[in-house]
Amino acid sequence: MDMEFAGEIWFWRGPAPWHFVTVPEDECREIEAASSLVSYGWGMIPVSARIGDTGWTTSLWPKDGRYIVPIKTDVRRKEGLDVGETVTVRLRIGA
Repeated sequence: MDMEFAGEIWFWRGPAPWHFVTVPEDECREIEAASSLVSYGWGMIPVSARIGDTGWTTSLWPKDGRYIVPIKTDVRRKEGLDVGETVTVRLRIGA
C-alpha cells in the first residue's frame, strides 16, 4: 500500500528525543485496516518512507489513536528541514 500526505515536523523531548510527522486521520484508518497483515508487534508498522529526494526505512509508531513517522536526523539534514515545517511524506506500507 502506497500513500502520500503532508504534515508538520514536530519534536518530542522525551528521554530519547526524536522528530516526527503525524499521519492524518484518513490515512491512519487505511493503515489500521491493513495493520494485522503487516505489523510485527506493539502496533509498529514497517514502511519505506520518502521526503523529497531522501528515502529511508522505518516503522510507524502508534500514538494517541494515530500513527507517527519518525524522521531521522540524516533525512532532515539532507533535505534542510526543521521543526514546524510542513513536508510531503510518501510511504510504502509493509516494506
